[in-house]
Amino acid sequence: MASLKEVRIRIASVKSTQQITSAMKMVAASKLRRAQSAIIRLRPYAAKLQEFLRNLSSSLDSGDSGSVYSSQRHPDKVLLVLISSNRGLCGAFNSNVIKLANQVIGNKYSQQHGSGKLDIITIGKKVSEFYRRRNFNVIESHDAIFDRLTFENVVPIAEKLMKLFENKDYDRIEIVYNQFKNAATQRIECEQFLPVLPVEQHAGTQKTQKADYIFEPGKDEIIRDLIPKSLKIQFYKAILDSWAAEQGARMTAMHQATDNAKELLKDLSLAYNKARQAAITGEILEIVGGAEALRG
Repeated sequence: MASLKEVRIRIASVKSTQQITSAMKMVAASKLRRAQSAIIRLRPYAAKLQEFLRNLSSSLDSGDSGSVYSSQRHPDKVLLVLISSNRGLCGAFNSNVIKLANQVIGNKYSQQHGSGKLDIITIGKKVSEFYRRRNFNVIESHDAIFDRLTFENVVPIAEKLMKLFENKDYDRIEIVYNQFKNAATQRIECEQFLPVLPVEQHAGTQKTQKADYIFEPGKDEIIRDLIPKSLKIQFYKAILDSWAAEQGARMTAMHQATDNAKELLKDLSLAYNKARQAAITGEILEIVGGAEALRG
């Protein structure tokens, strides 16, 4: 059995850890409220724009100026955008992104990876460090984006992705990230960013009659302005989703860590009391034995 001093040291250490995890839980809860509010406000607008984008991409002719973003090509050169967090202590949040990305690379794009035609852009230090250490072709890292997460700071990254696809540097661009559902649940997603999928090809979408739009001021103007804007909104939503999911995962992880520390303190206190009681009992027996020896 551990000595009383060792148990006291462990109790003090666990109490210190409990204070840290409790503070981190409160910080994550504060950030989660802001991030959750932002993603909930953005989702209806982003969903409607995405619906319009997919309907419009289905009706574009090869001569339309916006059809470049819906041009379906054989995925000879592929770009993956992986979104994680800059810090740990958030459960399986980062490992889920890495796990799904590895599955996509191994099962879907193994040929491109083997021939050196698969590149990676990382957002978040955890995936950046993981794939750089394993000598993947990480062409860019945007780890500082979470320091000031605004639409204006995200737009240059989205524009560069669109330009790379437009110039045919890549035939397909996909995003792997955590989608926020609630504070305790995150759903890992792999979404095709470019080319834009028509309504019929989008996963989980039933075949329905294509929407017929009346364009004002004109179709060319709508295509030229709205399609790039919609793509930027979708990319911003993915990063905002990941940011909210990270705070939810960290708050849940720190809540569980605080509860575990509380249970561990109970066990340590019980062990301490047992050891202290045994020590007192031993001292009493020694005193009684000495008294009996003197009396004899």
